[in-house]
Amino acid sequence: MRRAFLMFVPLIAGLVAGPTLAAETQRYQMEKTDKGYVRMDTQTGEMSICEERDSQLVCKLAADERSALQDELGRVQSELKALDERIVKLENSLTAQLESKLPTEEEFQKSMGYMERFFRSFMGIVKDMEKEEQAPQTAPVPNKT
Repeated sequence: MRRAFLMFVPLIAGLVAGPTLAAETQRYQMEKTDKGYVRMDTQTGEMSICEERDSQLVCKLAADERSALQDELGRVQSELKALDERIVKLENSLTAQLESKLPTEEEFQKSMGYMERFFRSFMGIVKDMEKEEQAPQTAPVPNKT
């Protein structure tokens, strides 16, 4: 049973890989020219010039596509450099803003003094209210006229 299973696995892998490989071979279309071949990528439309060297097919991007690729590469590199510079500026300005907005030790102590006085006053009010609630309630004295 195990041997039959082990023989079945490569068969399934071949069946699954078959359509994928067939789809990949259909991606490029080759046309013979006087100097070699022209290969067209049917998905992107890119054209490559191919020639035989030492029994191998060697393909290069067409000249106009090569220059377009180099232009795009230059543009992306410039954009990356500009983004790097922007990140550095933002990080530096954010650090400077945070440092400039922090209070000094004196300002901090002054604020803490205000808070302490506020809480002491508040707690005094709470204690007064508790005393009023704990005071014995006397019945109202009737008016004697």
